[in-house]
Amino acid sequence: MLVHHVVFLALVAGTTLLFASLAALNVRYAERTVRERSAWLATHIGVDDPGELLAYHRLGTAVSQLRSVVLAGAVLGVLYTGAFGAAVAFVYDTVGSDVLAGVALLVGATVAMQVARVPFDAVETFGVESAFGFNEQSPALFARDALLSAGLAGVFVAVLGGAVLVAVAALPEWWFVAATGIVGVFLLATQVLVPRVVMPLFYDFDPVDEGGLRDAIEDVFDRAGFACEQVYVMNASSRSGHSNAFFTGFGATKRVVLFDTLIDQMGETELQAVLAHELAHWKNGHIWQTIGAATLQAGVVLFVASRLLDAGWLYGMFGVPEQPAAGLLLAGVWLQPLSRLTAPLQNRLWLANEREADAFAVDVMGGGEPLADALGALTSQNLGNPFPHPYYEAFHYQHPPVPERIRYLTAADSGAAAERSACRERNR
Repeated sequence: MLVHHVVFLALVAGTTLLFASLAALNVRYAERTVRERSAWLATHIGVDDPGELLAYHRLGTAVSQLRSVVLAGAVLGVLYTGAFGAAVAFVYDTVGSDVLAGVALLVGATVAMQVARVPFDAVETFGVESAFGFNEQSPALFARDALLSAGLAGVFVAVLGGAVLVAVAALPEWWFVAATGIVGVFLLATQVLVPRVVMPLFYDFDPVDEGGLRDAIEDVFDRAGFACEQVYVMNASSRSGHSNAFFTGFGATKRVVLFDTLIDQMGETELQAVLAHELAHWKNGHIWQTIGAATLQAGVVLFVASRLLDAGWLYGMFGVPEQPAAGLLLAGVWLQPLSRLTAPLQNRLWLANEREADAFAVDVMGGGEPLADALGALTSQNLGNPFPHPYYEAFHYQHPPVPERIRYLTAADSGAAAERSACRERNR
Protein backbone atom coordinates (compact mmCIF):
# COMPACT_ATOMS: atom_id res chain seq x y z
CA MET A 1 0.00 0.00 0.00
CA LEU A 2 2.90 2.37 0.71
CA VAL A 3 4.09 2.01 -2.87
CA HIS A 4 0.63 3.03 -4.11
CA HIS A 5 0.72 6.16 -1.96
CA VAL A 6 4.19 7.11 -3.18
CA VAL A 7 3.20 6.67 -6.83
CA PHE A 8 -0.10 8.50 -6.28
CA LEU A 9 1.54 11.51 -4.61
CA ALA A 10 4.23 11.58 -7.30
CA LEU A 11 1.52 11.74 -9.95
CA VAL A 12 -0.77 14.33 -8.36
CA ALA A 13 1.69 16.56 -6.51
CA GLY A 14 4.54 15.94 -8.95
CA THR A 15 2.59 16.91 -12.07
CA THR A 16 1.10 19.93 -10.32
CA LEU A 17 4.57 21.17 -9.42
CA LEU A 18 5.88 20.27 -12.88
CA PHE A 19 3.26 22.36 -14.63
CA ALA A 20 3.70 25.23 -12.16
CA SER A 21 7.42 25.15 -13.00
CA LEU A 22 6.66 25.12 -16.73
CA ALA A 23 4.36 28.11 -16.26
CA ALA A 24 7.09 30.02 -14.39
CA LEU A 25 9.58 29.10 -17.12
CA ASN A 26 7.12 30.34 -19.73
CA VAL A 27 6.70 33.69 -17.96
CA ARG A 28 10.47 34.25 -17.79
CA TYR A 29 10.90 33.24 -21.43
CA ALA A 30 8.09 35.56 -22.53
CA GLU A 31 9.51 38.52 -20.61
CA ARG A 32 12.91 38.07 -22.23
CA THR A 33 11.64 37.36 -25.76
CA VAL A 34 8.96 40.07 -25.80
CA ARG A 35 11.50 42.73 -24.90
CA GLU A 36 14.04 41.39 -27.41
CA ARG A 37 11.45 41.37 -30.20
CA SER A 38 9.56 44.52 -29.31
CA ALA A 39 10.10 45.90 -32.83
CA TRP A 40 8.52 42.78 -34.36
CA LEU A 41 5.60 43.09 -31.93
CA ALA A 42 5.00 46.69 -32.94
CA THR A 43 5.19 45.92 -36.67
CA HIS A 44 3.26 42.63 -36.90
CA ILE A 45 1.02 42.63 -33.83
CA GLY A 46 0.53 46.32 -33.17
CA VAL A 47 1.71 46.11 -29.56
CA ASP A 48 3.33 49.40 -28.63
CA ASP A 49 3.43 48.70 -24.87
CA PRO A 50 5.06 45.29 -24.25
CA GLY A 51 4.96 45.99 -20.52
CA GLU A 52 1.16 45.78 -20.47
CA LEU A 53 1.16 42.45 -22.33
CA LEU A 54 3.78 41.02 -19.96
CA ALA A 55 1.96 42.22 -16.85
CA TYR A 56 -1.30 40.66 -18.03
CA HIS A 57 0.45 37.39 -18.84
CA ARG A 58 2.28 37.37 -15.50
CA LEU A 59 -0.79 38.01 -13.36
CA GLY A 60 -3.01 35.63 -15.30
CA THR A 61 -0.44 32.87 -14.97
CA ALA A 62 -0.07 33.49 -11.24
CA VAL A 63 -3.82 33.16 -10.60
CA SER A 64 -4.08 30.08 -12.80
CA GLN A 65 -1.22 28.29 -11.08
CA LEU A 66 -2.39 29.25 -7.61
CA ARG A 67 -5.78 27.75 -8.47
CA SER A 68 -4.17 24.51 -9.68
CA VAL A 69 -1.97 24.12 -6.61
CA VAL A 70 -4.74 24.92 -4.10
CA LEU A 71 -7.29 22.64 -5.77
CA ALA A 72 -4.78 19.78 -5.97
CA GLY A 73 -4.03 20.30 -2.28
CA ALA A 74 -7.74 20.33 -1.49
CA VAL A 75 -8.28 17.03 -3.33
CA LEU A 76 -5.41 15.42 -1.44
CA GLY A 77 -6.76 16.80 1.84
CA VAL A 78 -10.25 15.43 1.22
CA LEU A 79 -8.82 12.01 0.43
CA TYR A 80 -6.22 11.73 3.18
CA THR A 81 -8.42 13.07 5.98
CA GLY A 82 -11.01 10.40 5.23
CA ALA A 83 -13.63 13.01 4.31
CA PHE A 84 -14.23 11.44 0.92
CA GLY A 85 -14.72 7.96 2.37
CA ALA A 86 -17.17 9.34 4.95
CA ALA A 87 -19.10 11.19 2.21
CA VAL A 88 -19.36 8.03 0.09
CA ALA A 89 -20.64 6.00 3.05
CA PHE A 90 -23.17 8.70 3.95
CA VAL A 91 -24.55 9.00 0.40
CA TYR A 92 -24.95 5.25 -0.10
CA ASP A 93 -26.49 4.81 3.35
CA THR A 94 -28.94 7.64 2.72
CA VAL A 95 -30.02 6.92 -0.87
CA GLY A 96 -31.81 3.64 -1.42
CA SER A 97 -30.75 2.96 -5.04
CA ASP A 98 -27.06 2.33 -5.75
CA VAL A 99 -27.34 3.98 -9.18
CA LEU A 100 -29.04 7.07 -7.76
CA ALA A 101 -26.53 7.20 -4.92
CA GLY A 102 -23.72 7.02 -7.47
CA VAL A 103 -25.25 9.82 -9.51
CA ALA A 104 -25.63 11.92 -6.36
CA LEU A 105 -21.97 11.30 -5.49
CA LEU A 106 -20.74 12.24 -8.98
CA VAL A 107 -22.89 15.35 -9.09
CA GLY A 108 -21.85 16.37 -5.59
CA ALA A 109 -18.15 16.04 -6.42
CA THR A 110 -18.60 18.02 -9.65
CA VAL A 111 -20.51 20.86 -7.99
CA ALA A 112 -17.99 20.96 -5.13
CA MET A 113 -15.15 21.46 -7.61
CA GLN A 114 -17.13 24.15 -9.41
CA VAL A 115 -17.72 25.98 -6.15
CA ALA A 116 -14.06 25.65 -5.15
CA ARG A 117 -13.04 27.41 -8.34
CA VAL A 118 -15.30 30.41 -7.77
CA PRO A 119 -12.93 32.45 -5.54
CA PHE A 120 -10.14 32.12 -8.09
CA ASP A 121 -12.48 32.95 -10.96
CA ALA A 122 -13.57 36.03 -9.03
CA VAL A 123 -9.96 37.16 -8.55
CA GLU A 124 -9.30 36.58 -12.23
CA THR A 125 -12.45 38.44 -13.33
CA PHE A 126 -12.50 41.38 -10.92
CA GLY A 127 -8.76 41.54 -10.37
CA VAL A 128 -6.79 40.66 -13.49
CA GLU A 129 -9.45 41.14 -16.18
CA SER A 130 -10.76 44.38 -14.67
CA ALA A 131 -7.27 45.79 -14.24
CA PHE A 132 -6.62 45.41 -17.97
CA GLY A 133 -10.01 46.60 -19.16
CA PHE A 134 -11.47 43.26 -20.23
CA ASN A 135 -14.12 42.60 -17.59
CA GLU A 136 -17.69 43.72 -18.29
CA GLN A 137 -19.42 41.63 -15.61
CA SER A 138 -21.09 42.97 -12.50
CA PRO A 139 -20.78 40.94 -9.28
CA ALA A 140 -24.46 39.98 -9.63
CA LEU A 141 -23.96 38.69 -13.18
CA PHE A 142 -20.82 36.83 -12.10
CA ALA A 143 -22.72 35.12 -9.27
CA ARG A 144 -25.61 34.26 -11.56
CA ASP A 145 -23.25 32.73 -14.13
CA ALA A 146 -21.39 30.76 -11.46
CA LEU A 147 -24.60 29.27 -10.08
CA LEU A 148 -25.92 28.47 -13.54
CA SER A 149 -22.61 26.88 -14.57
CA ALA A 150 -22.58 24.69 -11.48
CA GLY A 151 -26.17 23.65 -12.12
CA LEU A 152 -25.52 22.81 -15.77
CA ALA A 153 -22.38 20.86 -14.88
CA GLY A 154 -24.45 18.88 -12.40
CA VAL A 155 -27.11 18.11 -15.02
CA PHE A 156 -24.57 16.96 -17.61
CA VAL A 157 -22.75 14.79 -15.08
CA ALA A 158 -26.04 13.31 -13.86
CA VAL A 159 -27.00 12.27 -17.40
CA LEU A 160 -23.58 11.03 -18.49
CA GLY A 161 -22.60 9.56 -15.13
CA GLY A 162 -25.95 7.88 -14.67
CA ALA A 163 -25.69 6.22 -18.08
CA VAL A 164 -22.17 4.98 -17.33
CA LEU A 165 -23.22 3.59 -13.93
CA VAL A 166 -26.10 1.72 -15.58
CA ALA A 167 -23.56 0.24 -18.02
CA VAL A 168 -21.31 -0.79 -15.09
CA ALA A 169 -24.23 -2.58 -13.43
CA ALA A 170 -25.46 -4.25 -16.64
CA LEU A 171 -22.08 -5.25 -18.11
CA PRO A 172 -19.62 -5.82 -15.26
CA GLU A 173 -16.82 -7.07 -17.53
CA TRP A 174 -17.35 -4.96 -20.66
CA TRP A 175 -18.98 -1.81 -19.37
CA PHE A 176 -16.11 0.37 -20.67
CA VAL A 177 -17.12 -0.49 -24.25
CA ALA A 178 -20.70 0.66 -23.70
CA ALA A 179 -19.47 3.68 -21.76
CA THR A 180 -17.20 4.69 -24.67
CA GLY A 181 -20.21 4.62 -26.98
CA ILE A 182 -22.16 6.70 -24.48
CA VAL A 183 -19.39 9.29 -24.39
CA GLY A 184 -19.30 9.40 -28.20
CA VAL A 185 -23.04 10.04 -28.38
CA PHE A 186 -22.72 12.65 -25.65
CA LEU A 187 -19.98 14.48 -27.56
CA LEU A 188 -22.12 14.52 -30.70
CA ALA A 189 -25.08 15.84 -28.73
CA THR A 190 -23.01 18.66 -27.23
CA GLN A 191 -22.20 19.91 -30.74
CA VAL A 192 -25.88 20.73 -31.07
CA LEU A 193 -27.00 21.38 -27.49
CA VAL A 194 -24.18 23.64 -26.27
CA PRO A 195 -24.54 26.43 -28.90
CA ARG A 196 -28.34 26.12 -29.13
CA VAL A 197 -29.39 25.42 -25.55
CA VAL A 198 -26.54 26.08 -23.12
CA MET A 199 -24.79 29.18 -24.46
CA PRO A 200 -28.07 31.12 -25.00
CA LEU A 201 -28.51 30.91 -21.23
CA PHE A 202 -25.48 33.18 -20.94
CA TYR A 203 -25.42 35.18 -24.19
CA ASP A 204 -27.78 36.61 -26.79
CA PHE A 205 -27.47 35.28 -30.34
CA ASP A 206 -28.78 37.49 -33.13
CA PRO A 207 -28.84 36.47 -36.82
CA VAL A 208 -26.64 38.62 -39.03
CA ASP A 209 -28.97 41.03 -40.80
CA GLU A 210 -28.87 41.96 -44.46
CA GLY A 211 -26.20 44.51 -45.19
CA GLY A 212 -22.47 44.88 -45.62
CA LEU A 213 -21.51 42.30 -42.99
CA ARG A 214 -23.91 39.71 -44.35
CA ASP A 215 -22.66 40.33 -47.90
CA ALA A 216 -19.05 39.90 -46.77
CA ILE A 217 -19.93 36.64 -45.00
CA GLU A 218 -21.81 35.25 -47.99
CA ASP A 219 -18.94 36.24 -50.26
CA VAL A 220 -16.40 34.23 -48.27
CA PHE A 221 -18.88 31.34 -48.00
CA ASP A 222 -19.19 31.27 -51.78
CA ARG A 223 -15.43 31.33 -52.25
CA ALA A 224 -15.06 28.52 -49.72
CA GLY A 225 -17.76 26.44 -51.38
CA PHE A 226 -19.82 26.44 -48.22
CA ALA A 227 -23.52 26.79 -47.51
CA CYS A 228 -24.79 27.80 -44.08
CA GLU A 229 -27.77 30.00 -43.36
CA GLN A 230 -27.20 30.15 -39.61
CA VAL A 231 -24.73 32.96 -38.95
CA TYR A 232 -25.04 34.67 -35.58
CA VAL A 233 -23.49 37.50 -33.62
CA MET A 234 -22.98 36.74 -29.93
CA ASN A 235 -22.95 39.58 -27.41
CA ALA A 236 -19.64 38.54 -25.85
CA SER A 237 -19.14 42.16 -24.80
CA SER A 238 -21.76 41.64 -22.07
CA ARG A 239 -19.08 39.82 -20.10
CA SER A 240 -15.66 40.41 -21.61
CA GLY A 241 -13.67 42.51 -24.04
CA HIS A 242 -11.97 39.43 -25.52
CA SER A 243 -12.82 38.49 -29.10
CA ASN A 244 -13.16 35.25 -31.03
CA ALA A 245 -15.30 33.26 -33.49
CA PHE A 246 -16.25 29.61 -33.73
CA PHE A 247 -17.99 27.04 -35.90
CA THR A 248 -20.05 24.21 -34.46
CA GLY A 249 -22.64 21.60 -35.32
CA PHE A 250 -23.06 19.27 -38.27
CA GLY A 251 -25.58 18.72 -41.05
CA ALA A 252 -28.60 20.99 -40.70
CA THR A 253 -27.36 22.14 -37.29
CA LYS A 254 -24.24 23.92 -38.61
CA ARG A 255 -23.79 27.34 -37.05
CA VAL A 256 -21.18 30.10 -37.39
CA VAL A 257 -20.87 32.45 -34.41
CA LEU A 258 -18.99 35.76 -34.37
CA PHE A 259 -18.29 37.64 -31.17
CA ASP A 260 -19.57 41.21 -31.36
CA THR A 261 -16.17 42.29 -30.04
CA LEU A 262 -14.54 40.63 -33.07
CA ILE A 263 -16.77 42.57 -35.45
CA ASP A 264 -15.95 45.83 -33.67
CA GLN A 265 -12.20 45.21 -33.67
CA MET A 266 -11.61 43.95 -37.22
CA GLY A 267 -11.97 45.17 -40.75
CA GLU A 268 -14.12 43.32 -43.27
CA THR A 269 -11.26 41.50 -45.02
CA GLU A 270 -9.72 40.35 -41.73
CA LEU A 271 -13.10 39.11 -40.57
CA GLN A 272 -13.50 37.14 -43.81
CA ALA A 273 -10.10 35.53 -43.24
CA VAL A 274 -11.10 34.43 -39.73
CA LEU A 275 -14.33 32.98 -41.13
CA ALA A 276 -12.42 31.12 -43.86
CA HIS A 277 -10.18 29.59 -41.20
CA GLU A 278 -13.18 28.49 -39.12
CA LEU A 279 -14.99 27.07 -42.15
CA ALA A 280 -11.97 24.89 -42.91
CA HIS A 281 -12.62 22.91 -39.76
CA TRP A 282 -15.87 21.69 -41.27
CA LYS A 283 -14.75 21.43 -44.90
CA ASN A 284 -11.73 19.31 -43.93
CA GLY A 285 -13.56 17.10 -41.46
CA HIS A 286 -11.76 18.43 -38.40
CA ILE A 287 -14.88 18.38 -36.25
CA TRP A 288 -15.39 14.68 -36.92
CA GLN A 289 -11.70 14.01 -36.31
CA THR A 290 -11.88 15.82 -32.98
CA ILE A 291 -14.96 13.91 -31.85
CA GLY A 292 -13.40 10.64 -32.97
CA ALA A 293 -10.12 11.36 -31.19
CA ALA A 294 -11.92 12.43 -28.00
CA THR A 295 -14.03 9.27 -28.08
CA LEU A 296 -10.94 7.11 -28.60
CA GLN A 297 -9.18 8.85 -25.72
CA ALA A 298 -12.23 8.32 -23.53
CA GLY A 299 -12.23 4.64 -24.48
CA VAL A 300 -8.62 4.24 -23.36
CA VAL A 301 -9.27 6.07 -20.09
CA LEU A 302 -12.42 4.05 -19.41
CA PHE A 303 -10.61 0.79 -20.13
CA VAL A 304 -7.90 1.65 -17.59
CA ALA A 305 -10.60 2.82 -15.15
CA SER A 306 -12.38 -0.54 -15.56
CA ARG A 307 -9.23 -2.29 -14.39
CA LEU A 308 -8.82 0.08 -11.46
CA LEU A 309 -12.43 -0.36 -10.32
CA ASP A 310 -11.68 -4.02 -9.61
CA ALA A 311 -8.57 -3.23 -7.56
CA GLY A 312 -9.21 -3.32 -3.83
CA TRP A 313 -6.19 -1.16 -3.09
CA LEU A 314 -7.82 1.76 -4.95
CA TYR A 315 -10.46 1.99 -2.22
CA GLY A 316 -8.29 0.75 0.64
CA MET A 317 -5.80 3.60 0.20
CA PHE A 318 -8.32 6.08 1.60
CA GLY A 319 -10.81 3.86 3.42
CA VAL A 320 -13.50 4.32 0.75
CA PRO A 321 -16.45 1.90 0.37
CA GLU A 322 -16.10 -0.18 -2.82
CA GLN A 323 -18.80 1.46 -4.92
CA PRO A 324 -18.53 2.05 -8.70
CA ALA A 325 -19.11 5.81 -8.53
CA ALA A 326 -16.44 6.20 -5.85
CA GLY A 327 -14.10 4.06 -7.95
CA LEU A 328 -14.71 6.26 -11.01
CA LEU A 329 -13.84 9.38 -9.05
CA LEU A 330 -10.71 7.81 -7.55
CA ALA A 331 -9.66 6.50 -10.97
CA GLY A 332 -10.17 9.99 -12.36
CA VAL A 333 -7.80 11.45 -9.77
CA TRP A 334 -5.19 8.88 -10.77
CA LEU A 335 -5.61 9.28 -14.51
CA GLN A 336 -5.97 13.07 -14.79
CA PRO A 337 -2.21 13.69 -14.25
CA LEU A 338 -1.39 11.04 -16.86
CA SER A 339 -3.72 12.80 -19.30
CA ARG A 340 -1.88 16.07 -18.70
CA LEU A 341 1.47 14.39 -19.29
CA THR A 342 0.32 12.95 -22.63
CA ALA A 343 -1.04 16.32 -23.84
CA PRO A 344 1.75 16.78 -26.45
CA LEU A 345 0.52 13.63 -28.22
CA GLN A 346 -3.09 14.82 -28.09
CA ASN A 347 -2.17 18.28 -29.35
CA ARG A 348 -0.53 16.96 -32.52
CA LEU A 349 -3.93 16.49 -34.17
CA TRP A 350 -5.08 19.98 -33.19
CA LEU A 351 -1.87 21.58 -34.45
CA ALA A 352 -2.08 19.76 -37.78
CA ASN A 353 -5.71 20.81 -38.20
CA GLU A 354 -4.96 24.44 -37.38
CA ARG A 355 -2.15 24.55 -39.94
CA GLU A 356 -4.47 23.00 -42.51
CA ALA A 357 -7.15 25.59 -41.70
CA ASP A 358 -4.63 28.41 -42.18
CA ALA A 359 -3.70 26.98 -45.59
CA PHE A 360 -7.39 26.80 -46.51
CA ALA A 361 -7.86 30.46 -45.53
CA VAL A 362 -4.91 31.43 -47.73
CA ASP A 363 -6.51 29.68 -50.70
CA VAL A 364 -9.92 31.25 -50.07
CA MET A 365 -8.58 34.76 -49.52
CA GLY A 366 -6.03 34.59 -52.33
CA GLY A 367 -3.12 35.25 -49.97
CA GLY A 368 -1.98 35.18 -46.36
CA GLU A 369 -2.04 38.88 -45.50
CA PRO A 370 -5.71 39.09 -44.38
CA LEU A 371 -5.34 36.25 -41.86
CA ALA A 372 -1.93 37.48 -40.73
CA ASP A 373 -3.47 40.90 -40.02
CA ALA A 374 -6.38 39.23 -38.22
CA LEU A 375 -4.03 37.17 -36.02
CA GLY A 376 -2.08 40.29 -35.18
CA ALA A 377 -5.27 42.12 -34.23
CA LEU A 378 -6.54 39.21 -32.11
CA THR A 379 -3.22 38.91 -30.27
CA SER A 380 -3.00 42.64 -29.68
CA GLN A 381 -6.61 43.08 -28.55
CA ASN A 382 -6.49 40.02 -26.26
CA LEU A 383 -2.98 40.78 -24.93
CA GLY A 384 -1.96 37.26 -25.88
CA ASN A 385 1.59 36.04 -25.36
CA PRO A 386 2.97 35.31 -28.85
CA PHE A 387 6.22 33.77 -27.57
CA PRO A 388 5.58 30.64 -25.47
CA HIS A 389 8.49 28.57 -24.23
CA PRO A 390 8.81 25.44 -26.40
CA TYR A 391 8.26 23.10 -23.42
CA TYR A 392 5.17 25.01 -22.28
CA GLU A 393 3.92 25.17 -25.84
CA ALA A 394 4.18 21.38 -26.23
CA PHE A 395 1.84 20.76 -23.31
CA HIS A 396 -0.61 23.66 -23.62
CA TYR A 397 -0.87 24.94 -27.21
CA GLN A 398 -3.43 23.55 -29.64
CA HIS A 399 -2.68 26.33 -32.14
CA PRO A 400 0.78 27.03 -33.56
CA PRO A 401 2.30 30.14 -31.94
CA VAL A 402 1.35 33.36 -33.70
CA PRO A 403 4.87 34.14 -35.03
CA GLU A 404 4.97 30.72 -36.72
CA ARG A 405 1.57 31.27 -38.29
CA ILE A 406 2.47 34.74 -39.50
CA ARG A 407 5.72 33.42 -40.99
CA TYR A 408 3.76 30.83 -42.94
CA LEU A 409 1.17 33.36 -44.09
CA THR A 410 3.85 35.86 -45.13
CA ALA A 411 5.73 33.14 -46.99
CA ALA A 412 2.51 32.22 -48.78
CA ASP A 413 2.19 35.80 -50.01
CA SER A 414 5.87 35.87 -51.07
CA GLY A 415 5.45 32.58 -52.91
CA ALA A 416 2.35 33.83 -54.69
CA ALA A 417 4.12 37.04 -55.67
CA ALA A 418 7.10 35.10 -57.01
CA GLU A 419 4.78 32.84 -59.00
CA ARG A 420 2.99 35.85 -60.52
CA SER A 421 6.32 37.43 -61.42
CA ALA A 422 7.52 34.20 -63.08
CA CYS A 423 4.27 33.95 -64.98
CA ARG A 424 4.68 37.51 -66.30
CA GLU A 425 8.24 36.69 -67.41
CA ARG A 426 7.05 33.60 -69.27
CA ASN A 427 4.33 35.59 -71.05
CA ARG A 428 6.70 38.27 -72.34
